[in-house]
Amino acid sequence: MRQIIMSFSLALLFLSSVVIADLPVKNVLTLDAANKIVEAAEAEAMKRGATVVIAVVDDGGYLILLERLDDTQVASVDVAIGKARTAAIFRRPSKVFEDQVREGRIAAIALPGATPLQGGIPILYNGKVIGAIGVSGNTPQEDEDIAKAGAAAAAQAIKGEKK
Repeated sequence: MRQIIMSFSLALLFLSSVVIADLPVKNVLTLDAANKIVEAAEAEAMKRGATVVIAVVDDGGYLILLERLDDTQVASVDVAIGKARTAAIFRRPSKVFEDQVREGRIAAIALPGATPLQGGIPILYNGKVIGAIGVSGNTPQEDEDIAKAGAAAAAQAIKGEKK
């Protein structure tokens, strides 16, 4: 009986080490990186004289950081979050869905969690979406350009954290 229990214990130990060895590693967007992303987007907005809301979300679309610049309309808070969430959970710019609606694919409006408005950009690390930035308050193209400035800063912010 003792030998059976020992053999069973060794088998469980072996199986648990195999399972643990196969677990994937997931990179995440930190608050520090989100702050740097917002800083870069805000700098771009200031350069343009734009009043916007900037939202940074994780890969599940949940808010990490939100900044509303002075004199930005209150409605842009929810819109910026929606754009960022769309870019994160669908792993593509939110403009893709706006374009689909414009081209007649009205069903894109019904996608759960989608905000089909330009201005949401995924944040990538090693080819994987780890979050997104959404900007709202100005023209669609300006919102997207400001979001792109923040997303471009993400690579540098993440690289700095890995040192």
